[in-house]
Amino acid sequence: MKVSLIQQHYSGNKQQTMDASNKKIKEASRNGAELVVLQELHQNEYFCQSEDVTFFAYAGEYEADLLYWSEAAKTNEVVLVTSLFEKRAPGLYHNTAVVFEKDGSIAGKYRKMHIPDDPGFYEKFYFTPGDLGFEPIDTSVGRLGVLVCWDQWYPEAARIMTLKGAQLLIYPTAIGWFDEDSDAEKMRQRESWITIQRSHAIANAIPVLSCNRVGFEADSSGAMPGIRFWGSSFVCGAQGEMLAEAGTQTEEILYADINHHRTKEVRDIWPFLRDRRIEYYSDLMKRYCD
Repeated sequence: MKVSLIQQHYSGNKQQTMDASNKKIKEASRNGAELVVLQELHQNEYFCQSEDVTFFAYAGEYEADLLYWSEAAKTNEVVLVTSLFEKRAPGLYHNTAVVFEKDGSIAGKYRKMHIPDDPGFYEKFYFTPGDLGFEPIDTSVGRLGVLVCWDQWYPEAARIMTLKGAQLLIYPTAIGWFDEDSDAEKMRQRESWITIQRSHAIANAIPVLSCNRVGFEADSSGAMPGIRFWGSSFVCGAQGEMLAEAGTQTEEILYADINHHRTKEVRDIWPFLRDRRIEYYSDLMKRYCD
């Protein structure tokens, strides 16, 4: 199965950015991709750099956004993983990944569970933690374990998706550098981000698809220095081997071939799931073992 990750920058306004994404989806489909993944909050700028109630208006367009991406999936006959700002009720919003089937129907959705609150990433101001749990989404191309960005640092999320039969782990994400950080610090951050996700592939013997933003985005409030998203979208196989990797500075349509049978082969020789001592893992239910 050919998969495609759309790594792109914000084009200055929502419609231009959506149209650019749609054009890339068409290209990916023409090149044989059956599954296309878009980056986190791909319709707009990464607005979480500051706390501003005016940005809640973005979520008010959620229903129209569903129709737009449904049509994109149907027209191009791809399974499409999107990342949208969902208004559930006044004052109640989610960072939601919606997966569309090839006929445009909604295969399922996942609401981001782990929500960061750090300088330049003030997501707790905007997003209520997800309440749908870690549930894989069944599609015509397989059972997808869709998670979102900050979720990628938590092995528990990857493990639960795997234990529920996910065949791929998919991470739409938005992460980057602050320009004032040293080159060494930038390198450590990026390498950590890649390593933790490859470790999920290895520990669970499952391919991982990680689609990140790229390009510099200023903070609209001027209070923060802005984020230079480092791209580096990648696909790795069930042993963590790199199948495809994008650059750090430019837009790119990344392609990779996924062989579901390879997961079985790896698990037969590295049976990590067989040897888990689940009767001794109760401490994982504690915040900290004092």
